[in-house]
Amino acid sequence: MTGERGDATGGASSSGAGQGGAGQGRHRATFAERRERHAAIDDPTLVLEAAARFLEPRARSVAEVRRRLTGAGYRPELVEGSISRMLELAMLDDEAFARAWIESRDRARPRGERAIRQELGLKGVDRATVDLVLAERREAVTVANDDGITVSPDQVAAERLLARHARSLARVADPRQRRQRAYALLARNGFDPEVCRTVAAAGVDTAGDSDE
Repeated sequence: MTGERGDATGGASSSGAGQGGAGQGRHRATFAERRERHAAIDDPTLVLEAAARFLEPRARSVAEVRRRLTGAGYRPELVEGSISRMLELAMLDDEAFARAWIESRDRARPRGERAIRQELGLKGVDRATVDLVLAERREAVTVANDDGITVSPDQVAAERLLARHARSLARVADPRQRRQRAYALLARNGFDPEVCRTVAAAGVDTAGDSDE
């Protein structure tokens, strides 16, 4: 994102255009002009640098980088060459990207496996990779609760999500409505019906206790 902004603004000066009249303001390149300029580039280093700038704010999938560079107008062979080089340097790694995405979701914005799978698919991560990292998640997070019953990673994530909304749920006085509200919240975040039912039912008591 940073790289494209810098490329988009180039050396344009909005203050010069506003104060010194038409003759002093620099022309701000249009999107079409930037694409044309990028298409004329034959130095692979420049394309690799553009890709690296795109990775500065956060990790990206291979497909995201490809879409970004292709959309910016760089020649396909240079785009693929840059991606190959970044894969060699481990600057791109869809498995690592998917693991980091799941860890971030579980930590900060709990989602169900269905939602996570959809999100990674939209990022262009292939199904086999998604299957692999979700299987790792199931193996790493599955635990036994106090009753010795196995709890899935989705149930752990669902309980965490409801805990974050416990205060607002507690304001719903009717237990049935509170359960429905909890179920809807979980369903919107990609949890399967069984997890929604189990965790919503338990969450009703928890939310009710916090209201006392």
